[in-house]
Amino acid sequence: MSVLDTAAGLSDSGLSDSGLSDSGAARATTGADKSVLQAATAPRVMVVWCPDWPVVAAVAAEELSIDDPVAVVAANEVLACSARARLDGVRRGMRRRDAVARCPELVCVEANEARDLRAFELVLSGLEQLVATVTPIRAGICAVPVPSRFYGGEPQAAAVIAEMLVEYGVWDCRVGIADGLFAAEQAARRPDAQSWFLVSPNGSARFLADLEIGALEDAELVSLLRRLGIRRLGEFAALSSRDVSTRFGRPGTWLHRLCRGEDFRVAAGRRPPIELTQRVAFEPPLETVEPIVFSTRQTADRFVAELARHGLVATSVTIEVHGDRGWRGVRTWGHPRWFGSADLVDRVYWQLQADPAPEPVGEVRLVPEAVESLGDHGDGLWGSATDDQVERGVARLQGMLGPEAVIAPTVQGGRGAVQRQTAVPWGERADGLRPRSLPWPGSIPPPAPTRVFPRPRPAVVLGHDDRPVAVSDRGLVVGEPTRFRPDPTGTLLGVQAWAGPWPIDELWWDPDGARQVARFQLVGVDGSAWLLLVEQGQWWTEARYD
Repeated sequence: MSVLDTAAGLSDSGLSDSGLSDSGAARATTGADKSVLQAATAPRVMVVWCPDWPVVAAVAAEELSIDDPVAVVAANEVLACSARARLDGVRRGMRRRDAVARCPELVCVEANEARDLRAFELVLSGLEQLVATVTPIRAGICAVPVPSRFYGGEPQAAAVIAEMLVEYGVWDCRVGIADGLFAAEQAARRPDAQSWFLVSPNGSARFLADLEIGALEDAELVSLLRRLGIRRLGEFAALSSRDVSTRFGRPGTWLHRLCRGEDFRVAAGRRPPIELTQRVAFEPPLETVEPIVFSTRQTADRFVAELARHGLVATSVTIEVHGDRGWRGVRTWGHPRWFGSADLVDRVYWQLQADPAPEPVGEVRLVPEAVESLGDHGDGLWGSATDDQVERGVARLQGMLGPEAVIAPTVQGGRGAVQRQTAVPWGERADGLRPRSLPWPGSIPPPAPTRVFPRPRPAVVLGHDDRPVAVSDRGLVVGEPTRFRPDPTGTLLGVQAWAGPWPIDELWWDPDGARQVARFQLVGVDGSAWLLLVEQGQWWTEARYD
């Protein structure tokens, strides 16, 4: 019988973790001692943990007090809470209403991962001033190699790092040092605030053996191990590697190695972000448009060349114009293909013409907002890329008429064909549009019609015995369409196929703006396809599928 079968037998017999036999405990100890020999060359790693980091970031962003009861919630569930909130009984995983019931003064802030990462970036930058390598694990926790020789020992290095974090305003910081990343992270959860916990060299397996099995961040595996009667990491480490690989596969084998102290991961330095912003300063500041644009040409060339050096192109660029007395003009430009240096110079000119600077200009910055791989925008082998002459022609037309005078159609979210179409200035980012990713209940399925009429045209839809087809208040079709006339000047056509209805009850709470309509797709016997809607018994033609 294998060790896994033995563990299953213990679970089936109903024994709890306290019911394990002495021989089982001896097996766990023996397995831990064996893993110590195998981990003799494991690197020393220091993990820095800042508990409740989502709360710390939220407090800083919302200008709250760290002494207030604060909870960060996601999907109406508490993701993290402050120490004051925990004193009032708030816990992670608690429903929002239960947390507020226990602490009526609780301040609930919605979770924002980008906010947490931005706030933690300051901590990472500070650590990089002390050590050469910093490995972010997630917001609030990172790993660094132990700089013991430089600072005179591991405790001294931990003290220096804790002192630096306090200077950055992170009062609750904890440091763990062990052989391997996993053991160091678990060690960082042991000390008090502004303190550290050291696991002796070659002692990670013994340290991990007494930890609860829930320390493994694999909910499915943890649940299965608990059902098998395994409650501690040492008990899991005592199982044979062959049985673990057979039963739990590669993910289970990796976690089994971590429990045995066989973690040889080191803190690898994060790649610093590429600095792609280019700027040009004018000394003395310039007052007229032409010298500013002429002086920006070399900066635009350098901007495009630096992107190309990294194999990138910019499809969206923000141009910032800074005055010498604090004025700042900002506009984000898009491009149907990607920006060249001439395109950037044109945009600077247009921006200064449309939004003249009220004071002399001291600096112009080119900030890439969206970059893509150069290979995705290269010229096609058979001319599949966008025609540069068309783009230059449109750009010249914008230069003569202004950037707002040349517009391009685009699609936004909406239920009806008319609501979905809009127009934006050529080459600019379509901001402020209704998102297309929303469900939009009642909208018609794809494909979208190709010709949308600015105003719906009166139509007629008849069923059997030439009775008008109607739709009830509950969205049911009264009659089956057999003939229809999509154009008031046309003739009746036979219906070859039809689909619908897609009923919509809009603004039912507003008596003046409420609408109750239903849309249909009809195909005539002549092959033409139409999008029609019926409202209060009247049929209208909205669009045609060409």
